[in-house]
Amino acid sequence: MRLRWARRCCLAVVGVCGLVLSLALTGCEGGESAHARPPQPTTKVGTPTPVSDPEPPVCTTLGGCQLRFAEATAYVGRQPGRLGVVVRDRQTGQSWSAGATDRKIWTASSIKLAMATDMLERDRSRVAVLPASDKALMAAMLNSSDNAATMALWKKYGNDAQVARWRTRFGMTHVGFVPGFPSNWGYMKASTRDFAALVSYVLDNAAVQIRDYLVSAMQGVAANQRWGIWAAGPDEHPGNKDGWSYEADDGGHNWITNTVGFAGPQQRYVLAVMYQLPPSGTLAQGVHAVSDLVALLFGRPVPTTVTVPEPDG
Repeated sequence: MRLRWARRCCLAVVGVCGLVLSLALTGCEGGESAHARPPQPTTKVGTPTPVSDPEPPVCTTLGGCQLRFAEATAYVGRQPGRLGVVVRDRQTGQSWSAGATDRKIWTASSIKLAMATDMLERDRSRVAVLPASDKALMAAMLNSSDNAATMALWKKYGNDAQVARWRTRFGMTHVGFVPGFPSNWGYMKASTRDFAALVSYVLDNAAVQIRDYLVSAMQGVAANQRWGIWAAGPDEHPGNKDGWSYEADDGGHNWITNTVGFAGPQQRYVLAVMYQLPPSGTLAQGVHAVSDLVALLFGRPVPTTVTVPEPDG
């Protein structure tokens, strides 16, 4: 990976250091579903090996910023399976990424953010007016990742017809259904860059009422989604839509742990992390991996403390 510095200064308070790097390479009713029931561990999953905190939370030197991104890049390289991360600074427009960012990975419940954005825009334009009962379903879909609510909304508001809008309007150019599976929200793949484009659309292009609703919903998610981007720390006011599922792929069944959203003052930083573990991996390992990666980027101690969600509610 070749990196080019675009500026020689860093923010003094924000954990991602202004994102001065410019990249040259280019998850239920009450919980999250799994398409195949995973084997249940009989012993407690161990804590990930600690990684030294690269710098204090405040980044004031160029060297500190370099170390943070270098640590994150090295961390991605050490993880088994397919892990991709994209971070974009909305203030400068610059971005940094590492790993399998163009690889199409199961979206799990993170795709519910695209559904909500599409429904809210259609409601605002009066194309498909959402009654209060459906808005309540959407709130449950975002808050606790309720699958029953999601399926009801999927069937009522366009089924697979909405996916074309996600590609052209939200910039999710790689999103699509997985061949051999039903054509619904639970059987889709997309790339990490697709989700970074979606979050960027919400924050930069959506109508202010839609943006504010989604920001509030993502900052107020239930405990089963307070991992991943949540590891940026409460002072960064993170918001996310996580996804976790157990999928058949690459010759076996794999855990998927995705986290997409934002962190920083006024949602400055767009973040998208997608992780497909190898068949030997566990849900806990995936949740800890994506959380520790975010913690590293924001200068937080690792391993971070997060609550692993129930496999299927």
